[in-house]
Amino acid sequence: MLTLRQSPFDLFETDLFQKLEQQLHTAERVPAAEVRDTEAGYSISLELPGVERDSIDVKATDRSLVISAERRAPQPEADADAETSGPLLSEFRYGTWSRSFRFPAGIDREGLQAHYRDGLLTVTAPKAQTMTSVSVKVEG
Repeated sequence: MLTLRQSPFDLFETDLFQKLEQQLHTAERVPAAEVRDTEAGYSISLELPGVERDSIDVKATDRSLVISAERRAPQPEADADAETSGPLLSEFRYGTWSRSFRFPAGIDREGLQAHYRDGLLTVTAPKAQTMTSVSVKVEG
């Protein structure tokens, strides 16, 4: 009797498997982060090796921070030999990504500071000194 063995991945539809593979590649591209809560505010550090400073975008709302960037693939040299211009093996990840962080207390958007050096982005977000609240009169 002949038994055929199948890979567990053979059960997936081709389109579904390709989407899953694409999501895994995207997840690998998201940089590692470290968030610290201090008395004065929050400090967020992200590892961004190979990312140009101009491609980094930092946006804030009252209680959240969204950081996005793009790591561009190097352009091949025009006069390079066609057979040797591409890498033999490349595990580098290129493309765009975005991460968002939500904080338990409000942040002072006007006091945000971002510094990028040696592939490390550090964003400091001071805590808001006053929290505004609104009272609503219930009418009947």
